Amino acid sequence: MKMKKYTADTMVEAMKKVRSDFGDDAVILSSNVVKTTGFLGLFKRKMVEVVAGFDEPPQAKIQKPTLFEKEAAQISPIESDLKKEMHDMKVLLQEMKQATSFANFPDSLSPLLTTLEAQGLSKETIYHIGNLLFTTMKEDKKDLTTVEQKQQAAAVLAELFADLPFGGIDTTKKYINVLGPTGVGKTTTIAKIAARALLENKKKVGFITTDTYRIAAIEQLRTYANLLQAPVEIAYNREDFKAAIDKLKDVDLVFIDTAGRNYKETKYVDDVKQLIDFSLDMETFLVLSVTAKEDDMKAVVEKFTSFPIEKFIFTKVDETSSIGPMFNLMKQFQIGAAYFTDGQEVPEDLTEATVKVLIDRLLAGVDDA
Repeated sequence: MKMKKYTADTMVEAMKKVRSDFGDDAVILSSNVVKTTGFLGLFKRKMVEVVAGFDEPPQAKIQKPTLFEKEAAQISPIESDLKKEMHDMKVLLQEMKQATSFANFPDSLSPLLTTLEAQGLSKETIYHIGNLLFTTMKEDKKDLTTVEQKQQAAAVLAELFADLPFGGIDTTKKYINVLGPTGVGKTTTIAKIAARALLENKKKVGFITTDTYRIAAIEQLRTYANLLQAPVEIAYNREDFKAAIDKLKDVDLVFIDTAGRNYKETKYVDDVKQLIDFSLDMETFLVLSVTAKEDDMKAVVEKFTSFPIEKFIFTKVDETSSIGPMFNLMKQFQIGAAYFTDGQEVPEDLTEATVKVLIDRLLAGVDDA
């Protein structure tokens, strides 16, 4: 048997070399991950080392095997193990085509990159951060401390979101419209924002609810409104909405609480368009719960792309350890964030969103040691 050792960046590249020399009948005898030392002993890289073999056809006259030899060949444990290993390698190669890893980055970046991955940040953004940090390390010919990594990662993220709007409501706008699917906590969030406007900005506030499908929702809003000594109007249709607007003409800020529905269905989105007058002096926010699946949140946002969504409001941040999807949504749809909530207390558990606050929270899990 001819044997040869191959070293490559990935198993796929190693297998290409094996096939080039020995063809598809090659046998993988062993495979290992090894590390190579780079410039000045820095930037160690992970490489794949494969030992492959190939049985050359005999040059002498080929004799027919005996019955004993045939039976022995069929039950050879070595051959069986080799065939199993070849099968496992083929399965591994298929998986590696779809898998992503951080093997091409220095080991020192692994804690940061794996933390971002655990946070649910998109692979595209993680690799963008990793490449820029690795470039800095190569240019400076030295490693980065964990603190320096976090600082540079924060700077990269800040640049990515620099052009998006962040921060709370515009108190010069009279109408604050809040949209969102069922169960995201819209009513409580509206109460928090209204309480801040009343207590901190000394604004006279009022409420309109179009959530007429749930009696509990109306009563919940009435409870908050009573605490704030604010009027509440109920709108079942467009005419009711117009009447409510007229009744609240002397109020500084009118908060509109829309119905929580399954907005992945177009019908419910159309109902919102027919009920609310978006031509008013209005800011519109879309509320999303960070505990929902990212694909489900994306589906909701896509249904509202025809609406003038100013910013996102993210709720239930305290109920998840993965806030990367917030960044993924903002990046994909180029919509900033107004607030995020991390509890049920009104109005305490409401934080005005800034790029720095969100990035600091994202990177909080990286150990500074």
